[in-house]
Amino acid sequence: MKTVCALIRPGLTGLAQIKGRNAISWEEKFEYDIEYVDNMSFLLDLKIFALTFLIVIRREGINESENVTMKKFKGTTNLTNKS
Repeated sequence: MKTVCALIRPGLTGLAQIKGRNAISWEEKFEYDIEYVDNMSFLLDLKIFALTFLIVIRREGINESENVTMKKFKGTTNLTNKS
């Protein structure tokens, strides 16, 4: 996972933000990071940016089901590389 994270620079948004934001687990967020790296393109970036705008306006995925915000990250061993 460290190798995948080193390949991408932090940005304003990402696949995890448009696929569930705080309503998904940390493992799912990391899976979306891997998916992004596997499919990086300018068009994907445009799609993510546009959908982020819509999701923020609609206020979707702000709260996790039982918490006000995301649970604190405590590590994971459940990652799989889909490539």
